[in-house]
Amino acid sequence: MLTHRLPRLENPARVEIPDYPLKGIPELDLADPVHMRGIVPDDEGCRRLWDKYEMLDNIRAHSRVVAGVATALAKRAGSLGLPVNVEAVRASALLHDLAKTYCLRHGGAHAELGASWVVQETGNQELARGVFHHVYWPWKLPVDDAARMCSLPFFILYADKRARHDTFVSLEERFEDLLDRYGKTEEHRKSIRVSYLQAKAIEEAMARHLGQNLACDIQI
Repeated sequence: MLTHRLPRLENPARVEIPDYPLKGIPELDLADPVHMRGIVPDDEGCRRLWDKYEMLDNIRAHSRVVAGVATALAKRAGSLGLPVNVEAVRASALLHDLAKTYCLRHGGAHAELGASWVVQETGNQELARGVFHHVYWPWKLPVDDAARMCSLPFFILYADKRARHDTFVSLEERFEDLLDRYGKTEEHRKSIRVSYLQAKAIEEAMARHLGQNLACDIQI
């Protein structure tokens, strides 16, 4: 349920998102095939990497939910003729929190470190991009371009925002939980609300291109 703590907007996809720390870096080409070089591990291969990097059980459970959502979205996009590698989407989702355990124990940015580990282990930059950008997309969203909007990085980012721990929930439930757990300062609360706006914009755009109500119509 949407509460007074989260922004109320009629058209979130048209909202100008405030600057983000990585906004100044060059934007990546979502259609560049060079990023798909390297291996795409299957579920067992991803589990071996979980073991290697000592991923906690609760993070494994969360990753399975994220992979379920991302895979369902990718399959829907593929059924509509969009150029999606479903296996790559699933692998990136399973690995998106690969470095979370290490960073909980030792500090650091888990998305950035996890992306570097994924490149090291697979040589696949596209999988790593899904890991690197699963927290936030620092450029303008391609909301009117179905092929770019319905692509690996956005499937991973959106799926992560629909998974509260190991439970599939609405964006509102997820972000209310984030406000409760991490909204200790006004700066933190502002960051969470900005992330919510972006997730809503992604949800709205994907729903339009995939022809389904993502708020209540995803089967994982």
